[in-house]
Amino acid sequence: MMIELPGSDTSVRPDAQAALDGDGTPLGRRTRWAVALLTGLDAPQDKDLSGNFVPVFLARHARGFAATLDQWRGRGPFTVTDYQPVAHKSWVTLEGPAGVRSTLSLTLDSTGLIRVLHLGPEVVTPPVRTWDDLARALEQPGVTWSALVTRVGGGVAETLYAKDADRPMPNGSSYKLYLMRALAAAVAAGTVRWDDCVTVAPALRSLPTGDMQELPDGTRVPVRETAYKMIAMSDNTAADLIQDLLGRGAVERAVMASGHSDPSLLRPFLTSHEVFEIGWGAPELRAGWVAADEAGRRQLLERITGPMTVRGSDLGPTVHRLGLDWHMSAWDVARVLGALVEDGAQDTSGVVDTILTAYPGVPIDSARWPRAVFKGGSCPGVMMFCWLLEGLDGVRYTLVLQQCADDQKLIGDGQFLRGIGGRLIESGLLSGTSR
Repeated sequence: MMIELPGSDTSVRPDAQAALDGDGTPLGRRTRWAVALLTGLDAPQDKDLSGNFVPVFLARHARGFAATLDQWRGRGPFTVTDYQPVAHKSWVTLEGPAGVRSTLSLTLDSTGLIRVLHLGPEVVTPPVRTWDDLARALEQPGVTWSALVTRVGGGVAETLYAKDADRPMPNGSSYKLYLMRALAAAVAAGTVRWDDCVTVAPALRSLPTGDMQELPDGTRVPVRETAYKMIAMSDNTAADLIQDLLGRGAVERAVMASGHSDPSLLRPFLTSHEVFEIGWGAPELRAGWVAADEAGRRQLLERITGPMTVRGSDLGPTVHRLGLDWHMSAWDVARVLGALVEDGAQDTSGVVDTILTAYPGVPIDSARWPRAVFKGGSCPGVMMFCWLLEGLDGVRYTLVLQQCADDQKLIGDGQFLRGIGGRLIESGLLSGTSR
């Protein structure tokens, strides 16, 4: 079964509208409603929108979101040419006059309301039928990249493709894989239970992605739910709550246990709150971080004890070159992914495996890949996606794609790199049956 992604040259499907109409899931219903905002006869009013969006979404549009929708509708009339739902996200390709195509992307939060709704030009990803195709697609001026594809089966490990896979690179939210390893170890040791709770507090609140930062102070959330949001929804506040529960040292030990090639790159192990606050907050924090050794950096982190002062609108210049990110090589990513899958196999509760497989990142043919583990990561100037796919025969394939640049504009919003990953997965290259 061929799985096509939005933006691929074969993704125009005659049954796209029928697929959207027939999707009875909460995601399908919200997506259908969102598409109708652009394709319906009557322009929506702001009073008609509040029941479908999280409050902060509409609050960000001072002129009212209906004004934005009016601009979007002006690009129509639209025809739905592709619909791709994946867990809590969906992408709808809309074709307007003269064949101009756009992608409407939608993300639900944990309450089932729309957190993200964006209309932009369709991102076209080229076919990937050979390893040379992969290299050509990722070779872009000003962008540093690495890639790794491995196969493990029958006690034999093979490297199918590697490009600078030993080079440490900033990875954004993939650091949460180490947090998940540390948490799984704590649960296995009996020091933490899945039904234990973490408590939201001002000093532990971070910036999106995610929605836990909007919970009232004092809200208690089960560890199981917090870990789910940390991995499946890449919730930054959830990750910081888990790190606060475990302690920085426990996560640093998980880094070493997972076989990181240079654990000093992740010492001290930063929270997302700390990266935001140092990276885009007071300049003296940034200068102090750059000048300090590990001991000095730990002392600097002791000064970051209050609520977040940085806003999402403050993020701009890239800071990964200052060591303000989580640096891992593609091999490091592959090792921690493999270790996590083993953690899941040893977890008799099944919680670890459920969390790891909740969001596959791209449409996955479950008949071909009954187990799919995914994690993405981004920060200004940083983008990465990784997958571990297990077939019916138990053979595991790991795919890691990393990009970084000094200019965020060269990286974009990740749709291109995600699409390349999806292209590679559905190409047949992993199993040697390239199509």
